[in-house]
Amino acid sequence: MTDLRPIDSKVIPRFAQHASLFRAPIVADTAGLDIAVFGVPYDLGSSNRNGARLGPGQIREMSRLIRPINGGTGVNPFKLCNIADIGDAPVNPFDIMESLDSIAAFATNLRKQGIASVACGGDHTVALPLLRGAVTPGQPVSLIHFDAHSDTGDSSFGMRYNNGTGFRRAVEEGLIDPKRTIQIGIRANLFREGDLDFTYNSGMRVITMDEFDRLGREGVIAEIKKTIGEVPTYVTFDIDGLDPVHCPGTGAPEPGGLSMRDVQVILRSLRGFDVIGGDVCEVSPPLDPSGSTAVNAANIMFEILCLVAEALHHKKANAA
Repeated sequence: MTDLRPIDSKVIPRFAQHASLFRAPIVADTAGLDIAVFGVPYDLGSSNRNGARLGPGQIREMSRLIRPINGGTGVNPFKLCNIADIGDAPVNPFDIMESLDSIAAFATNLRKQGIASVACGGDHTVALPLLRGAVTPGQPVSLIHFDAHSDTGDSSFGMRYNNGTGFRRAVEEGLIDPKRTIQIGIRANLFREGDLDFTYNSGMRVITMDEFDRLGREGVIAEIKKTIGEVPTYVTFDIDGLDPVHCPGTGAPEPGGLSMRDVQVILRSLRGFDVIGGDVCEVSPPLDPSGSTAVNAANIMFEILCLVAEALHHKKANAA
């Protein structure tokens, strides 16, 4: 088997060799993997400021900065699981539906091999095909969704598949249980009255930033745990859930958002839950040449990776 240890940055400088997610090996053969990390370079679902198709490349580059052991939890996902960067999911830059189908097929192939997925987009449209791949048909999962926007619209410009409709489609397709879904950080202004009707009527738990401030981190963590229960859970993170000071490089920045420290504390509180996969989306490098948005995205992706690795490790230990 290929040596699946990440490059040792004490031996090979972080600026040297190829860029891969978390300096993990890049492999074409997925045999023996527990978790695949990969990019989804797609932004045909964006109606205004795009560029998120370039996100995976910049996130890879900035993930060179991340050391293999989580400084808050002590988790080293690379010791717990076999992890590799498997490149990018296939997309067609001229065809929305073909891209969604090919991304879903890519993720489904991993699930059928027993491999979990942790991905970076791409605009937030990609969460839908990633969920199609990660979820076993007929077994909807819990969803933890960080975002400034609810993304439960029905259509935009007559198109039902875009970065503002994905979680409505996910409910309709039976991929997520809306009563086991929690959205955190919602705060954007609305286009029209009733934009959030589906969200609330379906039973989703919505924590706006106003409520976040009232509850505090510990109160929000309690609401997450109460909502998701003990069923398999997927984590999706739109980088604009962060306050724009932490994510200038995103298509729809909204003031008054989460801090990186909020996110670290909340994600680390999910240890022990059955986190089966996740994604981080909406990083647009042309809007932030400094790369600070991608640094934060890479760190969030690493936190999700740690949760998935620990959950898989516990499953294996219990099965032994």
